Amino acid sequence: MIKKGDFVRVSYTAKLEDGTVIDSTDESVAKEHGVYEEGARYGSIVVVVGEGHVLRGLDEDLEGKEAGYKGSVEVPPEKAFGEYNPDNKEVISITKFKERPVPGQRVQVGEKVGTVEKVIGRRAIVDFNHPLAGKKIIFEYEIEEIIEKPEEKIKYLFLIYTGRELEPKIEDGKVIVEVPKDASFNQYFLLGKYTVVDQIFKHIEGVKEVVFMEVFEKPEEEKDKQGSAETEEKSEAEGEEKEE
Repeated sequence: MIKKGDFVRVSYTAKLEDGTVIDSTDESVAKEHGVYEEGARYGSIVVVVGEGHVLRGLDEDLEGKEAGYKGSVEVPPEKAFGEYNPDNKEVISITKFKERPVPGQRVQVGEKVGTVEKVIGRRAIVDFNHPLAGKKIIFEYEIEEIIEKPEEKIKYLFLIYTGRELEPKIEDGKVIVEVPKDASFNQYFLLGKYTVVDQIFKHIEGVKEVVFMEVFEKPEEEKDKQGSAETEEKSEAEGEEKEE
């Protein structure tokens, strides 16, 4: 039976009460219903039960199930995107925006993201409720498998928190991870890896240490130059020996 802390692979399609599809792990379904996102990763996903990787209502419904389960769950607003708060709106001068806003546009104001409801003269009314606040979400989902291997669990933790597919190794209680060169300059990876470390210690038994390795190889061009230089030195040395 699935419990908190288990790593499970799931696939799902999320709908509103009227049947409108709002999300799906199936690329063909996403395209069919106009919710496809270019560049998004499609296919089943791995989540850690209880860690909030999916909406709370779905997360809670995973508990007590088994691999192979297929079913659906109705998630109320309070366990989805929250209740709708009519007071969560602000009147903002259009001078705060780079371009004149239009109704329906998603905008960022400071650290908040909202939807432009109306534009009246030089002021805009921005609704900071989530677009799906107050909505019941229905998930049709399947639990495809439970991930058991520690290396696989760690691999998916990196994918979840950094977006990178890495191949960790475990040796004598030590997790060894080779970091791609470009990842060292990626802010998302640099911040996410600390969360991964915390999650490793929390969910992977027997791990006492996490080691990140950076491997740098000499560029081929420099290798060729060095090889040529060594060949020339060898030829000169052989020439000197013959003269002697």
